Amino acid sequence: MRVLVLGGTLFLSAQIARDAVARGHEVTCVARGRSGQVPEGVRLLCVDREHHGALEVLADDQFDAVIDVARAASRWVVDALDVLADRAQHWTFVSSISAYADSATVGQTIEAPLREPIWEPANDLTELTAERYGSIKVASEKSVRERVGEQRSFVVRPGLITGPADPSDRFGYWAARFARGGRAIIPDTPHQPIQHIDVRDLAAWIITAAETGLTGTYDAVGPITDLGSLLQETAQLVGTTDLEPIPIAPETLTESGVTPWAGPKSLPLWLPTEEHGLVTHDPAPALAAGLTPRPLADTVHATLADERRRGLGRPRKAGLTATEEQQLLDRGF
Repeated sequence: MRVLVLGGTLFLSAQIARDAVARGHEVTCVARGRSGQVPEGVRLLCVDREHHGALEVLADDQFDAVIDVARAASRWVVDALDVLADRAQHWTFVSSISAYADSATVGQTIEAPLREPIWEPANDLTELTAERYGSIKVASEKSVRERVGEQRSFVVRPGLITGPADPSDRFGYWAARFARGGRAIIPDTPHQPIQHIDVRDLAAWIITAAETGLTGTYDAVGPITDLGSLLQETAQLVGTTDLEPIPIAPETLTESGVTPWAGPKSLPLWLPTEEHGLVTHDPAPALAAGLTPRPLADTVHATLADERRRGLGRPRKAGLTATEEQQLLDRGF
């Protein structure tokens, strides 16, 4: 197949390109080239999609599959469709669980209500709220279905994506922290639901969908488990002999300025009850359609190896710094 990846230098899009070329496909990536290098064997077109009309460089090309991972600019999606919609046999758009309007209700399916769409660019991603991000994804999905049609479009809505090279530093925080050992603060929410999908499994499924012509809309999520079990297994897999998890109640964490889920001074993957709908979507349709999650141990070991390559002591986008954690521990927890 001739495969076009709109992206290809970072995390999911890079893994998609890597998998596609490994399967023998002719792969072209369109990216600015600032986030990293494309995988070996992939053709890179350096294009900044922020410039309207930039994709006209592809106006004479035909592709068997187009895969768009545009993060947060519906205009980028529309521009791509203007140039390529009539010359692609299969179109994948990577959306998000954030597209859903209800983040509290457990066990939702793709029939759940979506946010109101927003058609606009997102030039300043630092001010992009979860609500706005979700609305932009909804607009992008709508544009894809209208221009490509249900018979050629494959829309996936991932939740938490884990595995090596994650730029958010969320899942990797725990592998790296437990490998460091000592007293490690964890949220005292053992029964909180959580679900994730390894980036390698999601990428493999996307390429297979293009190869087989799979269409439709899916929540690209793995089985639901609980946070306590996930952290316990991660600690058993990579923790040192002196590792001592210290559970702290959510209200105490909040009072201490620790935030949930992601970002600076956070405990990644911890979520308040009103957000549990984000990590409990029904995985059955995607699993039945071929999404195949690997064992947690594989994800944990690969993530820790990647953390070590990137530097365990580097500044992180998510989690507690060693100083922040020690300050909390010094308070007597």
